[in-house]
Amino acid sequence: MKTNHTAPRGFTLVELLVVIVIIAALAGLSAPMILRQQKSAARTEAVSNARQVGLGLLEFDQEYGSFPDDTTAEDVKDATGTELSFDGGTSNDYFRQLIAFGIKSEKIFFAKTPYTRKPDDVYNSNAEALKEGECGFGYILIEQGVGNSTAGNAGQPVACAPLLNAQENWEFDANPFGGKAVVLRLDNSVDQPLIRESDNMVTVGKGRTIQETGPDSVWDDLNPVLSAPKKRGN
Repeated sequence: MKTNHTAPRGFTLVELLVVIVIIAALAGLSAPMILRQQKSAARTEAVSNARQVGLGLLEFDQEYGSFPDDTTAEDVKDATGTELSFDGGTSNDYFRQLIAFGIKSEKIFFAKTPYTRKPDDVYNSNAEALKEGECGFGYILIEQGVGNSTAGNAGQPVACAPLLNAQENWEFDANPFGGKAVVLRLDNSVDQPLIRESDNMVTVGKGRTIQETGPDSVWDDLNPVLSAPKKRGN
């Protein structure tokens, strides 16, 4: 008996288009979730790194009586004989004092932003130690050239990220961490306040912005100064 063999039917153009549309729709639905997860992971990493920076600052304070500033720069050079430069006024320059002091890692200064790149952990020369883009945190002094210390108000911010365009105007970038900032306080606690859409500012208690001074603020009569990181490409 003769058997008829029918060749397998391939997909029609319409069927292929339907499959493509379904795949595109699924990708479109999953992309925002993946992006949120990535931003949350970046924020979590920044929180962990901020705490490590805080521990380094506390150790530094025990040795030099304050956090890194213009005065401790000379003390660190005298004590360590380092050839690293601390001039420039960026947070990279101030945090470089911690490396000279003995914090043997650049990775704790990383926060994922448009202006950073993963540190290479090469810090044995002035050209390599916390070079541009390897620090994502802004550093807060209690006045120009003067660092904070453990004698200050425990709620005072010490470091923060992500700063909008790595500028020193206290504006934050809502994009990298899903609308939130990361703020390290003097007591080594880390807050994750929302960034206001209206002005890119964050508040740190009683509705006051992070830099706001005066009675009932964490700063009282101090005048905090924000030192921004040196962004990649400078």
